[in-house]
Parts: sequence; C-alpha cells; structure tokens
Amino acid sequence: MNVIVSNKYQTLLGSLSLDVIKSINGEFTVQDLVNQFSNFFYNRLILDITALKDYENINTLRDLAINFDINKVIILLDDSPIVNSSMYLSQLVSVGIYNFTRNVEAIPFLIDNPNSYKDVASYQNLNENPTKVMMGQSVAEKNPEFIQRVIGFKNITEHAGATTLVYMLKKHLQKYYKVMALEINNTDFEYFNDRTLESADYMNASYKIQSSTEAEVILVDLNDGPENLCTEVVYLVEPGIIKLNKLIRNDHKIFEKLKGKKIVLNKSVLNDRDVRDFEHESGSRVFYNLPYLDEKLDKNNKVNEFLIALGFSRIDD
Repeated sequence: MNVIVSNKYQTLLGSLSLDVIKSINGEFTVQDLVNQFSNFFYNRLILDITALKDYENINTLRDLAINFDINKVIILLDDSPIVNSSMYLSQLVSVGIYNFTRNVEAIPFLIDNPNSYKDVASYQNLNENPTKVMMGQSVAEKNPEFIQRVIGFKNITEHAGATTLVYMLKKHLQKYYKVMALEINNTDFEYFNDRTLESADYMNASYKIQSSTEAEVILVDLNDGPENLCTEVVYLVEPGIIKLNKLIRNDHKIFEKLKGKKIVLNKSVLNDRDVRDFEHESGSRVFYNLPYLDEKLDKNNKVNEFLIALGFSRIDD
C-alpha cells in the first residue's frame, strides 16, 4: 500500500490506479511529514514536490533524504525553472534521491522498478561549476565581446564590511553598467530599503546568477557561500590590531592561503607607509586600501577610484 502527499498535482496523482492507504494534501515541512509517517508502514511514499515547503532549496530535499528511507520515496517534480535546472537535478542525485520524474504516468513503473544510481547518473555533473554563467543570446548577439563579471566579496576579518561595500559599489556602478547585487545565505540587504538588492541561499543564488543574462556585472556578498560562484573574488581585511590578531590566532596561515589573491583593506586608517609595513609583516600584496566610506553618499570619489582600479573603464570621475 502506498501513501500520497500532494498539493499542486493532487488531481493528477488522484487519477492514478494505485493501492493507496493514506493521502494528504497541502504544504508540509519535512518535520511535518516525519511526524505523520515515522511510525507508519507503507510501500512507497509518492510526493508531489510542491507539497514540500521551500522545495526549491536543495537543503530541504537533503533533510528529506536524511529523515526517510529515500529508496521508498518517489518525487513528482514540478515545472519551475529551478527544479528543472541541471544544477538542481545534479544535487538531487548527490544527496541520494534517485526516484524522481516529471511524468506522472511514470510513477507506477517506479513503484515496481525504483531507480538505481546508474539510472540517474547522467544528471550528475561531478565537475560542474555551479556558477558557470549562461549568457543569453540577446546580449551575446548585440556584443560578441560581452563578458559577464561575477565579483564576490568575502570578509576575511570579522565584519570587514562586504555587505555595505557591495551596496555602495552597486549604487555607483549602475550609472554606467547593468548591475545586479546579491547576498548569499543572509538577509542584511533588506536594511538598505532597496528592492533591487537580492538575497538567496546557495542553490537559488546559483540559479539567479545563471539566469541574469542581461547583467554585465554581478556583485556577490559571499558570506559563507562557495567562491566558485564567481569569476573573481575580492578578500576584505579590516586592518585593526584586534581584528588582525584575532584572525591570525584563529588561522596563523591565513595570509599564506591568500597569497596571490586580491586583498583589499577596508575601513582602513592606514597610510601608504603603514600599508607597506602591513605587506611586509603579512607577506602579502595589497590590491587596494579603502578608507571608511559614507554609504549615504550617491557619489563618492573613493568608491569610483576603487571601481576604476577593478577595471571599470566607463566610469568618468
């Protein structure tokens, strides 16, 4: 006997000729389903993916795989772009979910013939870079030399100012370029009261970047997100004594790891001589030295100078 958990596709699933012992309809968290079925005997649990709250977040599916005998679960996918992206399907396979289909008529077959890894291995790209930029034809055709820059900003010392800096850079760049700003695994952007700033978890961030084919520049506040979302990364260091000492105590090899990378001193009070001393003591090279900046200004020459140093040649300061 089987269980059906449905939402959007309730009618379609109800039309199947299956032995059903229990059927529920609505939106549920993974924990809701655990509470209902942890001590319930069934042959297969057939899950309409839209019945799972936050189903576009692959972590939700990972929780499902952890809490259920996933070999007994069959998932009917919906037609959303995220769920049908190659990255999402690859991640499904990576978390051990093999029994999924977009075709409701395939469900009776999967009940008797569940997929093995071999059946779905083609969906998994172990070498896939989730941040590979898919450029739209409209942009590429207009400008064959178009290269989208996805620039990540990562705090190396605590609270080094990545979120505010991304906000200021977007505000200045958007006068000259088509720009998108995105923060990963955080919601601090909401405090700037700017609806053009976007926030997303890792999986949705990957999709947003891939689908933003019109943006010439995407600025990413990485937080704990993976760096391979970006074509380049700027590493922010606030060069105060306490911040630096704490950083080095936590990881005394941090500047060895940052060797050859683009280090920017942010919220810095160092002069040129201090910067040279910093480089000597840390064994690193500083790409740029940014002072404290007033985020309320619509035009800040220091911000524009930094953008020019990053290679944005359209800026006329």
